Amino acid sequence: MQFELKTNDPKSKARAGVITTDHGTIETPIFMPVGTVGTVKGVHQSELKDEINPDIILGNTYHLYLRPQTKILEEAGGLHKFMNWDRNILTDSGGYQVYSLSGRRKINEEGVKFKSHIDGSTHFFTPENVMEIQRSIGADIIMAFDECTPYPCDYGYAKRSMHMTHRWLKRCVNHLEKVPPKYGYNQTLFPIVQGSTYTDLRKESAEFIASVGAEGNAIGGLSVGEPAEEMYAMTDVVCSILPEDKPRYLMGVGTPINILENIALGVDMFDCVMPTRNARNGMLFTAHGSINIKNKKWENDFSPIDEMGITWVDTMYSKAYLRHLFAAREMLGKQIASIHNLGFYLWLTREARKHIIAGDFAEWKDKMVKQMNKRL
Repeated sequence: MQFELKTNDPKSKARAGVITTDHGTIETPIFMPVGTVGTVKGVHQSELKDEINPDIILGNTYHLYLRPQTKILEEAGGLHKFMNWDRNILTDSGGYQVYSLSGRRKINEEGVKFKSHIDGSTHFFTPENVMEIQRSIGADIIMAFDECTPYPCDYGYAKRSMHMTHRWLKRCVNHLEKVPPKYGYNQTLFPIVQGSTYTDLRKESAEFIASVGAEGNAIGGLSVGEPAEEMYAMTDVVCSILPEDKPRYLMGVGTPINILENIALGVDMFDCVMPTRNARNGMLFTAHGSINIKNKKWENDFSPIDEMGITWVDTMYSKAYLRHLFAAREMLGKQIASIHNLGFYLWLTREARKHIIAGDFAEWKDKMVKQMNKRL
C-alpha cells in the first residue's frame, strides 16, 4: 500500500491524499460504507458501485468468521469474489464486536473467549488467529486485534488495556509475517491507538503505534458514548503524533458533523453504521439538516427527497412517497433511505476533499456544520 499526501488546508489540519492498493486508489478523506457480513444492508452491489460509488467498503471479521465462516470464504477465493466486489475492502479485527458482548466474553492476556450471538457456541480470538482469519477473508486493509474499552472507563483499567493492546499488536505483526496472503495480492495491517479519554494514555499509545512504522494507523475506542468534545480532543492529540505521511483512520465515527470536525483535525478515513441504521429508522441526512421522514408533515410533500442529492433515488421519489413506504412498512422505503444516506456521506467527504484542495475547507466546514445541525 502507498499513501501520497496531496495537500493540506491552510486554516485547519485537514488533508487530501491518495491511497493505492492492489485493488485500486482511494481518494481521501473517505467514508467507507459498512458491509458487516459481506453486504451493505439494503443496497445491491450495482447500486453501491454505480450510485454511491465508494472506493472502499468495510467488512467485519467477527461476523464473517461466524457466517459464512472462513472455509466458505476460502473456497470462494476471498470476500472480494464471494460478494462480487472488485474495489478495496477493509476488515476490522472483531475487537469492537467482542467488546459489545460484555456479558458473553472473558478477556485475558492470551485473547478473548466469547459466545456467539447466533447460537451461543464458544469461540476464542487471539491476535494470531485473528490475523489468520483476516488472511482468509482477504481484505486489502486489515486491523490489529485490540481491546476497545468502554466509556466511562477508570484510568487503571484503561492503562492496563492499552498496554495489552500494544502487546497484542506485536503478536499480530510477528504472526502475520509467518502467514502469507492467500489470493495473490497484498494486505496491509493498521495498528490501533487506544487509551480511552485520558490524554497521557492517548499520547503514549500514539507514540508506540507510530514507532511500529505501519503503512497506516487507526484510532479506536472513541464514539463509544463520550461527549463529542472529548472525542475531538483525543483525536487532536493522536493526530498530532501519528506520522503525517501515513493515512489515519478513525474507527466507527460517526455523524456527518463528527466527520467534518475530525477531517479538520487530520483524519483521512471513516466508517460507521449510522447512515444505514438511521435510514432504516426513517432518518435522512442532508446538507441542510436531518429529516425524520416518518413525521406527518411530509404526508403531502411531493417535492423530491433531496434536490441536491447525488443518487437516483433523491429525485426519483418524493418525500410523501417515501413517508408512505415507511408507514406501510414496505422494505423499499428502507432501501431508498439507505441509498440516499450513503450517497450523502460519500458526497460530504468528497466535497470536503474539493474544498481542502481549493484551500477554503475551514470556512466551508463551519458553514456546513451550522446547516446540518438543523432538524427539517
